[in-house]
Order: sequence, then C-alpha cells, then structure tokens
Amino acid sequence: MRMATRALTGLIPVFALHLATARAESPDGGRPDSSTATAPDGGTATPAPADADADADAGTTPELTPEELAELAAATGSDSAAVKPLPEAPKGGGAGQSLNPDIAVITDVVLGWFNSDSPLQAGGHDPAENGFTLQQVELAIGKAVDPYFRMDANLVFGHEGVEVEEAFATTLALPHSLQLRAGQFLTRFGRLNSTHLHAWDFVDQPFALSRVFGGEGNRGVGAEVSWLTPLSWYVELVGSASEARGEGTTRSFLDEADIDEGSPLDFEYVLAAKQFFALSDNWSLAWGLSWATGPNPSGDSTRSDILGTDVFLKYRPITYGSHTVVSLQTEALYRRRQVPDDTLQDVNGYAQLFWRFAQRWGTAARYEYGTGAYDGGGTRVPDPLDPFWTGLRQRASAAITFWPTEFSRLRLQASADFLDWQDEPNLAAFLALEFNAGAHGAHAF
Repeated sequence: MRMATRALTGLIPVFALHLATARAESPDGGRPDSSTATAPDGGTATPAPADADADADAGTTPELTPEELAELAAATGSDSAAVKPLPEAPKGGGAGQSLNPDIAVITDVVLGWFNSDSPLQAGGHDPAENGFTLQQVELAIGKAVDPYFRMDANLVFGHEGVEVEEAFATTLALPHSLQLRAGQFLTRFGRLNSTHLHAWDFVDQPFALSRVFGGEGNRGVGAEVSWLTPLSWYVELVGSASEARGEGTTRSFLDEADIDEGSPLDFEYVLAAKQFFALSDNWSLAWGLSWATGPNPSGDSTRSDILGTDVFLKYRPITYGSHTVVSLQTEALYRRRQVPDDTLQDVNGYAQLFWRFAQRWGTAARYEYGTGAYDGGGTRVPDPLDPFWTGLRQRASAAITFWPTEFSRLRLQASADFLDWQDEPNLAAFLALEFNAGAHGAHAF
C-alpha cells in the first residue's frame, strides 16, 4: 500500500502537466468554446469582444485551480500542499536567450620566488616579484552577430585597471575560402603570439617574444585577410595591416605618440603562411613562416623587419585509447632594425617539449636564447632598447601541471636564467592556479 501511494504521488506532476496541456489547447481553459461560433454560411464568426483578453494570453500555460488541486490530492491520498501548480511558461519562449553572447571568466594567480631583487621578467602577465601576483582576470566574450559576422572580445582585469586585449569581428560567409578580421587583435605572427595566457604550457612568456614584440605581444587596431588555398595539403595565407604604434609595437616599431598614420608606409604589415601535415593517424606537423615590417623611431624613414619560423610536432594516439600527448614547439625570430648610418640585428628563440603522461598530469621543459645586438658588419654593439643586454642570454625552465578537471589547473615551475654579463644565474620558482567558468572552450582533457 505504501509503495502504491508513493507511485501515485510521483505521478502527480504528470497528471498536472496533462491537465494543463489539455486546458491550454482550448482558448478558455477547457470549458466549451464560446468565443467562436459557426456562421449560417458555414464560416466562423468573429470572436466576441469579451474574450479578447483570453486571446492575448494565448500560448501561456494556465495554472490549476485550487479545486482541481484538491481533487488530485483526494484521489492520491496526499496532502494538497504537496501538489504544486506548473510554473507559467515565459512569454516569448526561450528565443531571447539565444541573443546572449557566450561569456567566460578565466583567472590566473601565482605565488612566486626569485633570488634576485631585479628579475628579468618582461612579459606583461609575468610574475615579477616575491609573493602573490594576480596575472590577470580575463573576460572572454564571443557570439555570432548574424549569418555574416562573429564578434570576439577579451577584456583583461589586473592591478593596473582594465584593458581591451582584443575586440574584433570575423566574417563568416565570404566566398573563395576568404576570411576577414577587423578591430583590435593579436597578429598571427608565429605560433604563440596570437594565443592567450591560459593556452600556454608555462607560467611566463618566452623572453624572445617580450624582447621583440613586448610584454603584451604584437597587436594593434587594423584589418586582416586570410585565404585557405586549394592545395592538396593545408596551406593558409594571412596578411594584416595595423597600427605600428602602441604598447604592442613599441619594442620594434613605434611608441604610442610617435606619429599619426598618414601614409600606407606608416602601418605595420604582417604576412604569414600556415601549413599543416597529417603525417599519420597519430602524428601531425604544423610549420609556419612569418614576416613583419613597419617604421621605427630611429629616423624619418627607418624601418624594422622581423622574420620568423615556427614548428609544431604533435603525437596524440587516436588509433587506441590513451591520454598520452607529446608535443614539440619551437620558434626562431630574426630582427633587423635600421638606425642612422647602420643596422642592428639580433636572433631570439625558444624550444619546448610537453608530455601529458596521464589524464590529469603533464610535464614540460623549455629552453630559450637571445643574442646580443650586432651591427651590419657583425660586430657586437650596444642595444639602445636593452643597454644591459651585451651577450648571450639563455634560460631553462621545467614545469609539472595537474588538472583537477578541464576547467582548472595547478602548475609548479622552476627556471634558471644564465646571462653572459652576470656571474650568477637568476633563479625563479612559481606555483600557479588557473580556473575558468562560463562558455569559453574548455582545455583539452
């Protein structure tokens, strides 16, 4: 008997839904329809004015009356207070929800230690002092605006305030495998520059990028066009034109207030070729070539040019069940800057190896290097951007990462920085926590 009572009680919502649905199908909630009548000629008479309000409420789910709730309770032997009416459906359905953009918040915080009072951490989000550092709180927003454009924006909150890291629109329906971006964006020079902090395998930015492009990476306001070629292997060609002045260009091009763009030669231009090769079911290779050019502040018509190449080799077995991922990533950058009566040159790069050896565990190692500045004849000369950088700099880092889920990760990292102009290496250690919530794409798991 007790089991039967429980079963009947569990059916109450079903009975209520059935009754409400039946009533909703009739304009007056289930009573004989008095709003319409058959006309003498077989047509339908005009609804009575008294029922205009009922017609206005059509589409909403009517609530059960107290008498009907009492009848249900009596039939099942339950307390009428346990029988709840169905909630009224929101007017307009759920169509309004689809207009909301996808929003996510990603937070990165680090506990750091250095053996030097002046650590050489040049990345905009790098921890640079002993103790806790809020690297950033990133608000990622994205949505298809219409069938023709998608918008994406990344707002970064930190101790110094709020900045717009990226905000751009991307076309969705151009013909001939073309795509256009416009707004403020990280240029697609190389592999790492166009990515955000939460996609990195290490806590800090490779100093090759911060030396050449600055702590925030190479970015600006402009436009970019890309073309997926019809070749037998994946080849994408990318070209962009953007402001050559600002925080994202000051290391190689112009400062914020150097010039106003009055000529096509005053912009920074980036050209890149992205290639992908499926070596096998488990192995893949990506190779890119990049070139950036733009004016620098050394003279009236002096320019800087940066050439780069990047390689990404990845092993991820898909022919059998495994959490193993092994990847090798490397970039090399050659920079040439015109100065009055001479040129300055330097070479920078990094190589890193990542190994995910379990579902929630991974480890990585990275080697970085940067030469001193040389003139056109190959003689080492002082660099006005980095007067202290008088020789070879090398840094080795190792990290181990734990992912509780795909939405959070803990990382322990240590590094040793060897400088030709300094007797002792700069040592550093970091314990980092990252977590994200929202509709942002989850990390690979």
